[in-house]
Amino acid sequence: MATRGGHVGAAPPSPALPAGEPPCCGSERSGMRCGAAAAAGRLLLPRAVLLLLGVCNALCLEIKANSKVQAFIGEQVSLKCSFRSSSPISESLTVDWTYQPLTGGQMETIFHYQSVPYPTTVGKFKGRISWLGNVAKGDASIAIQSPAVSDNGTFICSVKNPPDVYHNIPQTMLIVTERGLSFQLTSAALLSILVFLPSVIVVVLLLVRMGRKFGVLKEKKKPGCKKSSIEVSDEPEQAEPDSCLGKLKNWCLNCVDTDEEDPY
Repeated sequence: MATRGGHVGAAPPSPALPAGEPPCCGSERSGMRCGAAAAAGRLLLPRAVLLLLGVCNALCLEIKANSKVQAFIGEQVSLKCSFRSSSPISESLTVDWTYQPLTGGQMETIFHYQSVPYPTTVGKFKGRISWLGNVAKGDASIAIQSPAVSDNGTFICSVKNPPDVYHNIPQTMLIVTERGLSFQLTSAALLSILVFLPSVIVVVLLLVRMGRKFGVLKEKKKPGCKKSSIEVSDEPEQAEPDSCLGKLKNWCLNCVDTDEEDPY
């Protein structure tokens, strides 16, 4: 603006805008437009989040695995992993198993699958990983042969089935220990032992008792054996003439006959 002295004055400063308000809000109309733009921006953010969630639901996989697996030294152990994909299973599907030692360190890939299994050919898992899965059924499980205590650590199963490439990351903790007993008694086996063992003992005792009785009967049937006064026979036995009882009976009969022959 020109002044009387011919000098050009500086333009009056524009009013300061409130913090966070767009610079377009200089007038009432422009302020209304700016408010509408800000409201639209606030509505756009939730829509973007919902859009991303919808894309994830359409293009994500769901993977499930056991959080903890107990194993024994030298005995094969299975690491279960199942997945569900929203897209049809294709040849592009890949499965990767990674391992991190219990002491920490860098993750290492110990198994890869794409149409055919590719177990690792290096490291301590060389020749010890076998494929148990079936991708057509959503199974991506593997097995570890001859596990050792040094194998303790974290195993991660990862599956990608383009365009489904996003998924959760389940972790499986493997704990390998020595087996304390040569076998483990399950609850059913323990219950069976507690029920049948007393029955077996009773049957054995009855058989032993019956065997003793049978032996006593055989001894009784032998000739020349004198019966005890407390033993009672179910049927009267005929005394044999050569036995002690037979001789006693004959002597008694002779005595009776002699008394009958004496005159009065």
